[in-house]
Amino acid sequence: METITWNDFEKVELRAGTILAVFDFPEARKPAYKIQVDFGELGIKWSSAQITKHYAQEELIGKQIMGVVNFPKKQIATFMSEFLVTGFADENGDIILAGVDKPVPNGHKLI
Repeated sequence: METITWNDFEKVELRAGTILAVFDFPEARKPAYKIQVDFGELGIKWSSAQITKHYAQEELIGKQIMGVVNFPKKQIATFMSEFLVTGFADENGDIILAGVDKPVPNGHKLI
């Protein structure tokens, strides 16, 4: 594991946001959803998330998640992802979302 400095960590814009909408993403190589997230003052952003094994679309609406919002946009199939959804792989490699256990304002940075 590489050691980083506090200044390195401060560069990562890991922000809280609330999922507003979830859509199927059949063009993706691996099963995924397109998700729309409200990041408060940073605006509404879209991403692709390979979270179909553990989450149904309807249970994701209103869920607060954490995303990295300062990576460059990334083309995924026919879709442009604007942030990185964060999570942890379970024992099968399926993603479980990283989130907050109590609501915080959308857009607030992890500190």
